[in-house]
Amino acid sequence: MDARRLRTRRPAVAVLALLCCLGLLSACSSSPFSSSSHEEGDSTTQAALPRTLRAVDDLQDGYLKVIRNVLPSVVQIQGRRDLGSGVVYDDEGHIVTNAHVVGDEKTFRVTTAGSEKELTAQLVSSYPQQDLAVVKLEDPPDGLKAAKFGDSSKAEVGQIVLAMGSPLGLSSSVTQGIVSATGRTVTEGGDGTTGATIANMVQTSAAINPGNSGGALVNLDSEVIGVPTLAAVDPDVGDSAAPGIGFAIPASTVRNIADQIIEDGRVTDSGRAALGITGRTVVDDDYQAAGVAVVEVQEGGAADEAGLEPGDIITRLGDTEITTITSLSEALAGDKPGDETTVTYTRDGDQKKADVTLGEQ
Repeated sequence: MDARRLRTRRPAVAVLALLCCLGLLSACSSSPFSSSSHEEGDSTTQAALPRTLRAVDDLQDGYLKVIRNVLPSVVQIQGRRDLGSGVVYDDEGHIVTNAHVVGDEKTFRVTTAGSEKELTAQLVSSYPQQDLAVVKLEDPPDGLKAAKFGDSSKAEVGQIVLAMGSPLGLSSSVTQGIVSATGRTVTEGGDGTTGATIANMVQTSAAINPGNSGGALVNLDSEVIGVPTLAAVDPDVGDSAAPGIGFAIPASTVRNIADQIIEDGRVTDSGRAALGITGRTVVDDDYQAAGVAVVEVQEGGAADEAGLEPGDIITRLGDTEITTITSLSEALAGDKPGDETTVTYTRDGDQKKADVTLGEQ
């Protein structure tokens, strides 16, 4: 899956006002709400209308409640060049965001919801392998509200969610959609580079635009179930964002990484499997990707222990065909350190297999 990181370089955006005409359907005999379209005494129709209106009111009230509960915890993060979003993690001023939002910078300007006052935050640590980072406000304001992170494993396809952040610099913006899929493994890209490969991502139809990165994907229980990070790109329309296909890092991963950074200043236990090689994609005579060439083997790593050498070309990991370095990363994303698998590779034209116990990234 090709996806693009969501950040923006300009915090301002032109807004077009659109005027819409609303037809008065009640004046038409074909209107479902017209009293003339039903015989007097049709109790089913008369009862259905109030129930429908109550359901709409209840859903709207639910949205408003979620927004009141969570939006104060979603902030805008501005670096020297790039802009993104963040979520207040605790009352000590720690804010979780994406690693690609912070980049290589150390100091940031942070604006909380409903406030025009800029606060200063410093980078605690960044973990690009999972595209997560934590920054900390130098002087947390009174009343700073931490978001509640939910159990992302309970996210279900069809579940209503809201995405909150600063798309195109429009702070405190909210969009609505559903959980479109769960358990996606996605590799960042779309800008000529290959970034982190992230497993178990939540796919959503809620509009995700540049600047949403690092914000909150929220369920109707006012719980953050993910951090919006990527939008799929459509190669048929110039690699622009594909509408309605966005991805969020699951809350369980966010909590795991953020807790380690806050406690230890860095990630000490990634939980990500590693083969222990440096590799590159190779192509065949028809210029088709044909595997991953081992360029360097980490001493004492999984590949080294299994006997792999520089020059070997990996073509399969377990039952998964390997054609590119991205496909290898995605295959490893589904495994854990200590898992045992088989690597199929070629050496001097001969196909070989090696049993491997995966290490940790």
